[in-house]
Amino acid sequence: MLNAVYRLVEPRRFEVEFNDVELDDEHIIVRPTHLSICNADQRYYQGTRPAEVLAKKLPMALIHEGIGRVVYDSCGEFKPGQMVVMIPNTPFEHDDIVAENYLRSSRFRASGFDGFMQDNVAMRRDRVIALPEGAKPEVAAFIEFTSVSYHAVTRFMRFAHSRRRTIGIWGDGNLAFTVAIILRLRIPDAKLYIFGKHVDKLDNFSFAEETFHINQVPDELVVDHAFECVGSSGAPRAINQIIDHIAPEGTISILGVTEELAPLNTRMILEKGLHVFDSSRSGREDFEATVRMYEEHPEVIRYLDCLIDNVIDVREMSDFVTAFDSDMHKAGGKTIMLWNK
Repeated sequence: MLNAVYRLVEPRRFEVEFNDVELDDEHIIVRPTHLSICNADQRYYQGTRPAEVLAKKLPMALIHEGIGRVVYDSCGEFKPGQMVVMIPNTPFEHDDIVAENYLRSSRFRASGFDGFMQDNVAMRRDRVIALPEGAKPEVAAFIEFTSVSYHAVTRFMRFAHSRRRTIGIWGDGNLAFTVAIILRLRIPDAKLYIFGKHVDKLDNFSFAEETFHINQVPDELVVDHAFECVGSSGAPRAINQIIDHIAPEGTISILGVTEELAPLNTRMILEKGLHVFDSSRSGREDFEATVRMYEEHPEVIRYLDCLIDNVIDVREMSDFVTAFDSDMHKAGGKTIMLWNK
């Protein structure tokens, strides 16, 4: 089966390459329909990753958040035309202790090999999940993104002590928003405090108890646990502010991605006996749990719908640039590509 793959060959330049997709029992052929642009995709597109990383990774098809329609399944597990979620993390071994998204042998689409910017994607059978009927496709397009937050909260539930009266979330962007929604759902009695620097974004957290500008946090404010969802150059300040305002033996969950080393106040981490852990990506179990959450709690989809900033029809290669440039200049939210190639 002839297939077109649209690869980023250097920052801001895409080229098409044709390959042959084998039809076998191990893979399901999926035609993407809705793709969501992630900040990681933007770092490749803009060329802000280190030069040695770009040289190693490119050329590569971007996008690891997406859904599509089944084109071919030799085993009949999925029907032609059925909508499915595509899981980008691809493990090659099982470990009873280490989750699939932390195994060093796992590969991740749009990072270690081609992502979903293709006419058709050959997905390993265990990397596909049926999308519930009636799910809004624009929101379903970034289930992967939501599953990362679900994974982080699941790890928090395992690591954090039982005093969960107040939880602080540092960040006012998409990641902080999804983490807050899932925390509200899974720990309904906890008071959520949001810390950010954009007043207009903080206003979106209507379900939280209180929001604070990071320059106006009361000295006496204390939270039991905290999530860092800032990343980039703002991560060190956010983490150190958390250390200042978290109670002894609290748990700090680090989710933000930064290319820089982050100097931390380790003295106070030691004095308070804090637990610090991080979370990255997600696996099949997190996807399955996220899909169940969408089915059982439709209010979550209504909240997530607020994150959709732009929907761009993609029919030719010039539309790739339009979509990525639009996403680059957006105030917030997610950019969804209607993949009509």
